Amino acid sequence: MAHENMADSPDMFADSEDFMDIDMPPECDVDNIGVNKKVNEIASASERGVPIGEIIGADSPWDAPEFPKIAPAYNHTVLYHIYKSNSTHLCNDPPVPQQGRDVWNKDYVRMPFSNQSLYPVEEDGETVLKNRWDLINLSLSRQINNSYELEDAILEYNSKYEKQWKFTALHKLYNEYLEEEETEHFFKGTLPLIIDLVLRTPEIVPNSIPLLRQHHNRSISLSQLQVSCLLANAFFCTFPRRNSRKAKSEYSTYPDINFNRIFQCTGSKSVLEKLKCICHYFRRVCKKVPCGVVTFTRASVEITKCPNWSKSNALIGSVPIHIDSKGTIENEGAGLLQVDFANKFLGGGVLGYGCVQEEIRFVICPELLISMLFTECLRPTEALLMIGCERYSNYAGYADTFSWSGSHEDMTQRDSSGRLKCAIIAIDALSFNNPSVQYKPEYITRELNKAWVGFSVCADNLPGNTFPGVATGNWGCGAFCGSPYLKSLLQLMACCVARRPMAYFTFGDTQLRDDIINMYNFLSQNNISVGDLYGYLCEFSKSSASGKQLYPFLLQFHKDRQNVNLLKTRQFFTKIINKSDENLPTKTFYGEKSNVESALTVCNDSDLVESGNAVNTAEGIQVTKKIPDDVIDVDEIEDRSSEPSATTTAQQSTSKQSFFDTVSFFCETNNTQTKKESPVKKKAALSFFEKSLHKSHDVTSDKKDVARQIARESDATDEIKCSQEAKIKVEVHSNKKSGKISDYFQRLQKH
Repeated sequence: MAHENMADSPDMFADSEDFMDIDMPPECDVDNIGVNKKVNEIASASERGVPIGEIIGADSPWDAPEFPKIAPAYNHTVLYHIYKSNSTHLCNDPPVPQQGRDVWNKDYVRMPFSNQSLYPVEEDGETVLKNRWDLINLSLSRQINNSYELEDAILEYNSKYEKQWKFTALHKLYNEYLEEEETEHFFKGTLPLIIDLVLRTPEIVPNSIPLLRQHHNRSISLSQLQVSCLLANAFFCTFPRRNSRKAKSEYSTYPDINFNRIFQCTGSKSVLEKLKCICHYFRRVCKKVPCGVVTFTRASVEITKCPNWSKSNALIGSVPIHIDSKGTIENEGAGLLQVDFANKFLGGGVLGYGCVQEEIRFVICPELLISMLFTECLRPTEALLMIGCERYSNYAGYADTFSWSGSHEDMTQRDSSGRLKCAIIAIDALSFNNPSVQYKPEYITRELNKAWVGFSVCADNLPGNTFPGVATGNWGCGAFCGSPYLKSLLQLMACCVARRPMAYFTFGDTQLRDDIINMYNFLSQNNISVGDLYGYLCEFSKSSASGKQLYPFLLQFHKDRQNVNLLKTRQFFTKIINKSDENLPTKTFYGEKSNVESALTVCNDSDLVESGNAVNTAEGIQVTKKIPDDVIDVDEIEDRSSEPSATTTAQQSTSKQSFFDTVSFFCETNNTQTKKESPVKKKAALSFFEKSLHKSHDVTSDKKDVARQIARESDATDEIKCSQEAKIKVEVHSNKKSGKISDYFQRLQKH
């Protein structure tokens, strides 16, 4: 892809807001809050996060694993014969079309050659119905030498629109815009071959094509030859019932497919350059017949089956991210699941004046256009996966400056089904006339659901992060007025739940690149979950802050929430110190007074808390865990010690909530120190220790095993620390089960 015009279009794929002047207070500066310096030390100055090679799929596309192989099924229509031998044969010759019968109803594409496709024609002053395919054959059997004869040929079987269709762009392209030699080559060389594709439609696509309707999960696989044949029909506007613009017409919920719409444009530069891309595609496929196949899969999920975002425990740091200010989705994102910033009507304005991310991708990869033939407009929890579409053109510029810049040779390898290893997921963002409403919870939830449906296609059967990453960028941030700062977070949250890494391209915006990686590092190092972040975003929607203050708000809100726990914890330990036994100054009801004082030091020193002083934190946990194990069933802590020296602190009371705040504070602080432990295992282990404390008879063996596994998987230093903390958490119990577990960790500590 050409990058010469990057300076003219700094965003390339979205007109993002200018966030250069965000006022971040010193205490909220993400550069000062745990930025992972090591992760940012990579070769390219334009990149942040992990290297692109570490995003699954980037180095060896789809090796772990590839998308499902093509196989006919009740919900997967395959329009060609699948070879039983290996796929190399498939790539040397076009697949043989699957024979079938014409189906003329609302569930299938109404084909131009159908015997039931009739058209009114005036004869001897009377209107008679004639077979439309006969009219098409008659019209295209004549030689066409220029754009005006092409217009006449198309109108012969679309006479109803004779006074409506103007063909302005078509005439300008071939009579003014192109060189005379280019025009002559098209009409004498390329156009006759396009006509041949049209007239061979009954032979190339003899089977009926089902519509990908709303609320249905269904796939269609076609050969590239079949796609070129269908697009040739679109060029000549042969598809019946696809020209009406009335709200209640049969295909009112489908995109336009016949090319009359783009032919009628006024002939702006971007429109003419899009037509050049399409004409170049036909020249290529007519000169050398493509032999691969493509698959289109509609994914539809019931709203009740979407994630409960407020309850999600997936950690933001559970997936790696790569951010690049210079790369592009289709180039640097090769091998990944590439996001199409779609319109709910697939293709958007590609056959009109539109020329942004989706439209550009559709004209440089014209096989994507065929999705507009059979894909009904997308619902809020639906997406379209397109696998195997080839790229034919290079380009420069964006929007009004877009231009075709030469032929592109797509060197992408093919999968075992004969598809190019290129997967594009179409997801449509909401359009906001008032950008401030995008922060409302209902709109945040809608965008999260939409992204998750797209990112989780074919990725729900295997555990862990084993699927190709997502290549995306400023989704819905151009004409739809979305904020790239918000949309980047929402897509990251969807990736975490879908278990896919993320490669994000800011298209020239270096400030956005740096802000996103700093926010990611902050969220990761503070063990913030998707559910936590969702709650933070909902709190932002209640504030009076502007969209430009989103990131500073999130940082400050997290700090404020920590301070609330910190205050409660400080009060808790201060009360213990004040009520210690005067006759035994080194003891308290909760253990060594020095340990309690160390815990209080953690509370009083916010820097230690943020940097995570592991020693004092561990001591804080030790003190906290010496609270009697049945405290969960009472409102106040009573003296239950059998030692006389401890009874002097009887009737020390504190609320049950203070206890839980204390446990939460120290556990969260200590957890930030152990980076090598699986967050899931860590959570399970903490649950085990909590139950061991409160109801030791309810401890299950699987949680004990998890605790042991944590200790085994840590390095020597972390293993000792883990075993120490684990021992502390269980040693206060006298029952047999807890005693055995305590013995286990004591032995582990000695080793």
